Amino acid sequence: MIVPCPVHQLIPAAMDAGLGSAVCIVLALTLLYIWCILKGRNTECDAKPFPPGPPGLPIIGNLHQLNLKKLHVSLLEFANKYGPVYSIQMGPSKIVVITGYEAVKDALVNHAEEFGERGKIRILQDMDKDLGITHSQGENGKVMRRFALTALRDLGMGRRSIEERIIEECEHLIKNFASFKGKPFNNMLIIYAGVANIIVSILLGHRMDYDDPQFKRLLNLIYEIFRLAGSKMVRLYNIFPIFGFLPGGHKTFIKHGEEFLEFVNKTFVKYQKNLDENDRRSFIDSYLLRQKDEAGKPRSYFHNENLTIVVKNLFSAGTETTATTLRWGLLLMMKYPDIQEKVQDEISRVIGSAQPMYSHRLQMPYTNAVIHEIQRFADIVPLNGAHETTKDVMFRGYFIPKETYIIPLLSSVLRDKTQFERSEQFYPNHFLDSEGNFINKDAFMPFSAGRRACVGETLARMELFIFFTSLLQQFTFHLPPDVSDLDLTPGTGFTNVPQQYNMCATLRI
Repeated sequence: MIVPCPVHQLIPAAMDAGLGSAVCIVLALTLLYIWCILKGRNTECDAKPFPPGPPGLPIIGNLHQLNLKKLHVSLLEFANKYGPVYSIQMGPSKIVVITGYEAVKDALVNHAEEFGERGKIRILQDMDKDLGITHSQGENGKVMRRFALTALRDLGMGRRSIEERIIEECEHLIKNFASFKGKPFNNMLIIYAGVANIIVSILLGHRMDYDDPQFKRLLNLIYEIFRLAGSKMVRLYNIFPIFGFLPGGHKTFIKHGEEFLEFVNKTFVKYQKNLDENDRRSFIDSYLLRQKDEAGKPRSYFHNENLTIVVKNLFSAGTETTATTLRWGLLLMMKYPDIQEKVQDEISRVIGSAQPMYSHRLQMPYTNAVIHEIQRFADIVPLNGAHETTKDVMFRGYFIPKETYIIPLLSSVLRDKTQFERSEQFYPNHFLDSEGNFINKDAFMPFSAGRRACVGETLARMELFIFFTSLLQQFTFHLPPDVSDLDLTPGTGFTNVPQQYNMCATLRI
């Protein structure tokens, strides 16, 4: 039974009545404690074996035992003690964590229906209102996901037309890198711009200039939104939204999100004015035409508000993870110059000075293995997207009730010692057999798996290969003269981003 908690209404009233801030906090905590007890009461399930976990404290549960900035690290440590399926208490919510390749695959693939709903994240519910693709639940999420997949395929995802766009963007990226003439520079905004332009061209029908102030602002917003999503204050807000009146990163997160949505709204309003039914140039065109077809239907999901959130989802997700993977890739090539040299040797042998194509990967086992190992080692989305059970389910001997928040820990899959012999090291041989042939592994799940796997996986794979290979064909990457080593410790965020670094790009051709 879930009991509504009116603390967020009582605190302002108490302050208006002249009560001190300390009294307000005590009142809030008392009511919160009662709410947690009532919310956690589930007599129907008490006799059934719920996944084990560490004992918690009143109100906060296990929060005192968790590193909220590096939550996946804490969850991996608990798995060593409590096994591949266990539970933790975060405030009033019981959460089930699933770890290791076998258990995560079992949940997401073999029990795709039971674990297929998107988990509720309060700050994203506030912003997206259960619309769009990424964090939408129920029928809306299914309809928007199906439409997005169809529209992206119609616009060339995975086909030659998209490959041509990526190749064209490579030329801009290479030109930008070359402009530094071997001197140190930070590649973050440049790589974000190159990757973002692929999804921008799909969504809007054209690319944007790297020096466009609005484009730079959007890229910085994406970077900051993903960084703040993994901050302590945003995680606390998701657990205790009643304290949302306090200052902190959650307010900045929402402000950035609103600014991003404002840009999207202005953009598709222009498309509405100039829509040509016989010339479908972009994703927005496809959506607006579908919206026109469904006009008058009593329950259509194709309204303007949904479009705004869908475009925001595709823009941000289509930029952040691929750009971050490429930044890790260049960082690792500087860290391991012998691996960089082997990749370049294979490029020279197979491609020469010709333009790298996605089909070349079939002839380039070492380069393909390196790209896969970059994705595995970087562990870009360690917590995966949040999941939720759609019904009561018995899973690996444990009873998990309907609407339980689930964390299928991708970090535990990509670093599973039973699947990757040197799981903590950067080791491309994870994807090579004894004769040097490329081998794929089922435990390679950077895009997740099952019903909620990444919509843009095909596009991301193509981008990573062509961008990475084209850059290493043209440049050798090395440390600036005043830097002796590189720190591979990820920065804080929802994604595992590399810490800011400078690099030098020396032309090879």
